[in-house]
Order: sequence, then structure tokens, then C-alpha cells
Amino acid sequence: MSDNKKIHFSTKRSWSHDLPISFLMQQGVENPDVLSLAAGLVDQNSLPVEITKKSFEHLFSNQQSAKEALQYGTTAGSLPLRSLLLSHLETLEQKSAEELGITEDNIIVTTGSQQYLSLLGEVLLDPEDICLVAAPTYFVFLGVLQGLGARIISVETDESGMRMDSLEATLAMLESQGQLNRVKLIYLVSDYENPSGLSLSQDRRQQVIQIAQNWSKQQRILILEDLAYRELCYDGPVVPSIKSFDSTGETVILTQTFSKSFSPGLRVGFGVAPVEVCAAIQDKKGNDDFGSTNMSQHILATALHQNWYYDHVDNLRAVYREKRDCMLQAADRHFSKLPGVHWVHPNGGLYVWMTLPETIETGFSSPLFQTAIHEEKVMYVPGELCYAIDQGLSGTEQSPVQKNHMRLTFGVQNLEGIQEGMKRLANAVKSFI
Repeated sequence: MSDNKKIHFSTKRSWSHDLPISFLMQQGVENPDVLSLAAGLVDQNSLPVEITKKSFEHLFSNQQSAKEALQYGTTAGSLPLRSLLLSHLETLEQKSAEELGITEDNIIVTTGSQQYLSLLGEVLLDPEDICLVAAPTYFVFLGVLQGLGARIISVETDESGMRMDSLEATLAMLESQGQLNRVKLIYLVSDYENPSGLSLSQDRRQQVIQIAQNWSKQQRILILEDLAYRELCYDGPVVPSIKSFDSTGETVILTQTFSKSFSPGLRVGFGVAPVEVCAAIQDKKGNDDFGSTNMSQHILATALHQNWYYDHVDNLRAVYREKRDCMLQAADRHFSKLPGVHWVHPNGGLYVWMTLPETIETGFSSPLFQTAIHEEKVMYVPGELCYAIDQGLSGTEQSPVQKNHMRLTFGVQNLEGIQEGMKRLANAVKSFI
């Protein structure tokens, strides 16, 4: 066989190239002396080593439970864990499972919530189908959608999250263009959004369900609610999920992860969806892995059952609240006198969204990013990665890509690293103002 024959990759392969997460990881590896305010990792010192050890020992103190953990699991996930997840949701929502309209059959356990996002996209979206997203939004999910060949249309936001008037206007425009039948999904990170740190207001959580149902004229438009950060609440009111307002249980799909609130190494997430959506995801997941890691599920179930998980989350909130406050204080110290610079004060999550004057671009190829990386030795996520632009959409309703933002995270650095990183970043920004 000739060595110079080309490999013909699938079309999906071409849709998934040059994703920004790969570049960011490469920068981190190639520049180990750079302080990262970019990596969305969790606090290293707060990882639940002792709780995980206790859970493992408890699990392996009994031959039967140890063997169950070491055996294959089921595609939908461990039934004891799904029962505990049902109780977990009841606690978070302050509603019974009956009031929420869900049972264990509505829950599928996945390898982190990222797998759930990917599986749902696979079973719902054909190429050219449309997903509506906030501007800005979680850029890794934009990569998932891109890899499926979906059209991604941005909807304007303000300090209360996605604007419902802009959502209605976008849907009306798509209907006028004969494209409403391609709208399958509205994606929202409703609590302490990655990247903006903003939360969707309670009134809009109710409105978006009504809008999705009203515009489901040719097929059902589903809402995908990503609640990766909901338990990392530091101050302000705790707002019920969008899912909790879905009286029929047929419009909202909810997904959560334990990567941020417990351990990313266990890679346990889950989703809650109508039974017919669960069946489709389960079929796809069965082809992919016929079940996420059984051992991780049993360890997490033990931590939940023994209430060790909840003690850990209480401590974790205190750790991250201090780190959040440290970053905001450093922002005040180093950026407050710079004209045209402002930032969000998040009530939870892991991110601070900073806006620079419109004349200063923050992208990978920008002079600012190069100065930050190579001279000041600090890294951030360019905000433009978090905006989608759909070339097939005419009209003015779609929110344009904004190139003067930065996503900063206080998750992985210690207090000294946060302070030094913000100082270095301010030095880089000052050279362009």
C-alpha cells in the first residue's frame, strides 16, 4: 500500500477542527511560567481527598457492594445513585419529585455534564438545525454544536441574562425566513454563567418556557438548562431552576455536574429530560460506552448517602467566596482607574467577566494577548470565543461578536496567584490605554 494515500476523514471531523479549548491547553503546557486566569479548573487544595477515601473504604468494607462497584453498570446509570439524585434535586428545588414531575426514569448519569451536552446534541440536531444561545455563552458547547454542523444563533443579553424580547424577535425573524422548523434548542446557563457570571432572572425563567411553547408551531422547541455552577452560590438569592417552572415536564432539559462541586476526577454528571428524550440518549450512549464509570458512581452515591458531600459543598462555598472577593478587590486595586474598564460582580460560579474599551481587542492574535502571555506572563480567555455568529441569518437581531472582553477565573489560583495575576494583567492592559 502506498504511504502517500490521503486519509478521507468524515465531514464531522472538518467541523471540529481548531477548537479554542485545544489552543488554550497548549498555551498552558508550552508556557508553564505563565499565571493562568484562564483555566476553568477547580481549587486543588479543596478536592475531597478524605471524603473520597472514606467513601471508598465504606464501599469496600462490604464484599457485595465492592463487587457491584467493580462490575459493569447500566447505560442509564446506577439506580441507587439516580434515586439519590432525585432526592438531591428535591433539596435544591425545595419541591417534591412529584411536584417536579420526574422519577428516576427521567435521569441519565453521564461522564460529566459535558457528555450529556454532547449526547443531547447528537440525538436532537441534524446539520443546519438551529440552536439559540446567549451572547456570550459557554464556548466549549459552541464547539460541540459546531462539530454537529448546527447553526448557532446568538441572542442579546443584559444584566438579567438572555433578553426575552430579543429571543422573540429572533424567532419571529426565523419564521419570516421559513426557518422556524429548524429551531430545535434554546441553550441557557442559568446560574452564574460561564463566562459572564450572570444569572437569568426568575421572571425570565418563567417567560422562556412560555416563549418556547408558543413558538413550537411545527415541532417542539426544547430548552437546555446547564446548571454546572448552581451549587457554587456565595451571596444573593437562590433562584429556582427553569426546570422547576416547567409544569408539563416536556419543555426543559436540565443538566448538572459534580465536577465543580465535588471532584472533576470522578467525572460524574447527569441530565433530566422527558422520557422519550432519555430513550434516545440512552440508545446513543449504549453505542458509545454502555454506561459511565460504575466505580465513580458508587463512590459519589456513598458520599451523598452519608451526607459527606453536603458538608464538603458548604466548605467549598467559603473557599470560593474568599477567592472571588480576592479577585474583585484586586480588580478594584489595579483596574478601577483605567478608563472604559468594568467588570461583573458575580454572586456565584468561578468567573469574572471584564470589559475593556472597544478599541482594545483581546483575541489570541491581538497585541494585548501576546503582551499578556509573553511579557507579563499571565493568561486569560478571550471573550470573543464566547460569541457565536451565524452567517446564514440576515437581519439585525443577532447579537454581534464583541472583541473587547476577557473571562477571568479565580478557581485554580491561590490568593497570592490571583493578586499577582490581576496585577500582571493590569500592566498589560495599561500599555494599550
